Amino acid sequence: MSFKPVDDGLVRRLCEAVGEPYVLTDPDDKEPYSHDETQNLSATPEVVVRAGSTEDVSAVLRLARSAGVPVTARGAGTGKHGAAVPVHGGIVLSLERFNKIIEIDRENSFAVVEPGVITETLQDAAAEVGLFYAPDPASKGSCHLGGNIQTNAGGMRAVKYGVTADHVYGLTFVLPDGRVIEAGGKNRKDSSGYNLHRLIIGSEGTLAVVTRAILKLLPLPRHRSILLAPFPTLERAAQGVNAVFWTGITPSALEIMDRRSIEFGARLKEKKFPFMEAEAHMLVEVDGREEDRVARDLEKIGEALVHVGAIDVLLATERRKQEELWEIRRVIADALKTFTTYRGVDTVVPRASITTLVTRAREVGEKHGLEVVSFGHAGDGNLHVNLLRTAAQATDEEWEVTLQAAHEDVVKAAISLGGSISGEHGIGLTERHHLHLRHSKEAIELMRNLKKVFDPDGLLNPGKVFP
Repeated sequence: MSFKPVDDGLVRRLCEAVGEPYVLTDPDDKEPYSHDETQNLSATPEVVVRAGSTEDVSAVLRLARSAGVPVTARGAGTGKHGAAVPVHGGIVLSLERFNKIIEIDRENSFAVVEPGVITETLQDAAAEVGLFYAPDPASKGSCHLGGNIQTNAGGMRAVKYGVTADHVYGLTFVLPDGRVIEAGGKNRKDSSGYNLHRLIIGSEGTLAVVTRAILKLLPLPRHRSILLAPFPTLERAAQGVNAVFWTGITPSALEIMDRRSIEFGARLKEKKFPFMEAEAHMLVEVDGREEDRVARDLEKIGEALVHVGAIDVLLATERRKQEELWEIRRVIADALKTFTTYRGVDTVVPRASITTLVTRAREVGEKHGLEVVSFGHAGDGNLHVNLLRTAAQATDEEWEVTLQAAHEDVVKAAISLGGSISGEHGIGLTERHHLHLRHSKEAIELMRNLKKVFDPDGLLNPGKVFP
């Protein structure tokens, strides 16, 4: 795949379109836009454009198409699979300036936002008027809503409230030729033609660039409590997942973490975590409108977990203690990146199969001489299996060869259990060669044809999703 380079004439026209201060060509200015959170993966764009409006985006895409130059749209750069890395150079179209909450419609329970709004910023603004934006990725304090939409992010509370797609009711997006499309709206039901905005969700910037979103809000739960249960093994913790649901209670979050993942998180935050000697932990959150009901539900869940082998149960009803527990959980991925060389595999399986997946992931590590650190959203079957480099991979070449083989084995294990290759991080660059393991040739060809309809010149985020 080859594209035309960015020349001085195109840079000049981009400056005229969006303003010279928002067009970056200096190498030092461009460096932060050369990578996302994927370890050891970067590519320098030829120019960065920091758009501030739908009109800016439209103008940039028209100019790029006329010049035959690729465009990689970018939010906060918190992705894990390289979707925001401009592997073919060209233009990085940053949406970080595009960060206004346009409206919080309390009567209809919707928010209208620009793509550069930080997820937690919307959550806080909604809470001020008694509403709740439920999607809750671990990086909520830095990730952008536009990026959440483009990867169909999930997060901690997907087990009860669903993923980002379940909360997106309308989008404004720009096609590669600059045309602006509005799809969906504030209607709770709408059967008028193809559901175009749902097609954009999860497309990782390969079909269009999102510039506005209409997001569903919920009544804010008045009460929230957490239960922490240590287990003797990760397999036993995974078995406890079904025990929680057999109580008839749907928790707002249900996470499992092996001992090593907790050690990494605690090391990064320089804090202790309860029951550090346990081989695994389960973190269960229950929320609701009635404090007594929340307390009864957690008590019932605690009894069920002790029955299936939990070593103990710790209740955290104080907000400060809850935040301390969540803090360690949220930074595990950052800690792994800080202290190790690793690859995260975003596996997902039917919930009842997560115990088997935990076992098979450990077997993959033993087979290839890698350390395996696992944690994730067990309540919806989404386990983050992390493959860590060890002394057995003495050279970078040995590491790469071993990593690719182990990564594929983990993916195959998930698929053999009825699962998929990504639960919430998307495909991007690092998972594209596994797409054929999940989808038939016919399905992939259909996806390619949809890509051609939206982007016939292949200029939007090229090199991503498809092998």
